[in-house]
Amino acid sequence: MRLKFMLFVFLLFTIQVVNAGAVIINDVCQMGDIKLSYDFENARVNGCELIDNNEIILTISPENSPINHSPWYAFKIESEKSKTVLIRIKYTDVKGIHRYKPKLIQDQFHWQPIDHIALKKQVLFKLEIGPEPILVAGQEIIINEDYDRWMGKLAKKETVNYSLLGQSTQNRDIGMLEILGEGKEWVILLGRQHPPEVTGALAFFPFVNTLVEDSDLVKQFNKRFNVLVIPDLNPDGVALGNWRHTSTGVDLNRDWGDFKQKESRLVRDKLKSIIAKGGKIVFAVDFHSTGKDVFYTMGTEFPGVKPAFLVKNWLESLQSSVVDFKVRRTPAFKTQGVFKQYIAKTYGVHAITYEVGDHTERRKINTVAFHAANTMMQTLLKVPESEF
Repeated sequence: MRLKFMLFVFLLFTIQVVNAGAVIINDVCQMGDIKLSYDFENARVNGCELIDNNEIILTISPENSPINHSPWYAFKIESEKSKTVLIRIKYTDVKGIHRYKPKLIQDQFHWQPIDHIALKKQVLFKLEIGPEPILVAGQEIIINEDYDRWMGKLAKKETVNYSLLGQSTQNRDIGMLEILGEGKEWVILLGRQHPPEVTGALAFFPFVNTLVEDSDLVKQFNKRFNVLVIPDLNPDGVALGNWRHTSTGVDLNRDWGDFKQKESRLVRDKLKSIIAKGGKIVFAVDFHSTGKDVFYTMGTEFPGVKPAFLVKNWLESLQSSVVDFKVRRTPAFKTQGVFKQYIAKTYGVHAITYEVGDHTERRKINTVAFHAANTMMQTLLKVPESEF
């Protein structure tokens, strides 16, 4: 009798009946012969409902509110029999404006866009499903393991050191790379503060890869500069499929002042340790995604950052290096607590937010990042050490 009661309590807390045609058990929604799962890292679905055997309504909710309108979704779907289904994704947040175009993947590498109709708080598209699972998401999925694998590969290079910055609030590893040069000057590269901003990550990888190439420019750069690389600062948010925040519901890129989050404190303390060992922070780049490609620079509230024309010279050089791409340079807005403002205020040097468009063509992202890394090295090398 006691065993039956315990089983009843277990089922009460682990099964949610959405309607007569859908049952959710441990983040798997079973609707007749259709199985929709969101039990993997970076997945997000908050509810499912089957209508007339061919329309599926998915509810997507944020981790907390208020929140930036960046509704993220990711799930796998399969069916015992081949059929066409209509997927209707609804966002519950009051500002849940549709942002990410749906994509699917049927092998390990190739994502393809899905024809869809986007409305203010929902998106509709059809899928041909069958026994082979299909992965659908708002952007390409890059999980914490992908960063670990990438860092491990780069760490095999003689100039690159891998170590742990620390652990996140939920005890996930936050890895870092140090590209070690011969001088005392340090460039800081930061990524993935906001989990769904995948195009920023797609630029981050080739940007850093370029900094460790076997080229004359890299060798010259290494004689002066070191680079601290922290590609995945919000691994909890990535794992949870969050729209924007950490596991505690905080926008990490508004915490560079209050330092309420463990993750931002880890970076702060690492930079302090660089200074304590005689190093000098000279520049920082923070990678993000938004509606269009843009480089957010320091605004007029930071007139003393030095050297004065560093970013201007870099971005003009980048524009000369790429074709069919507009380098937009926009002074920073006065939002409090963002990373680049912390760098400027604390160390008196330039920092920039490298924003990649959500829908920028992927080969273009790679090309621009390659040229951005090369022109950054060239620009920094032209600045005398005494100017920093």
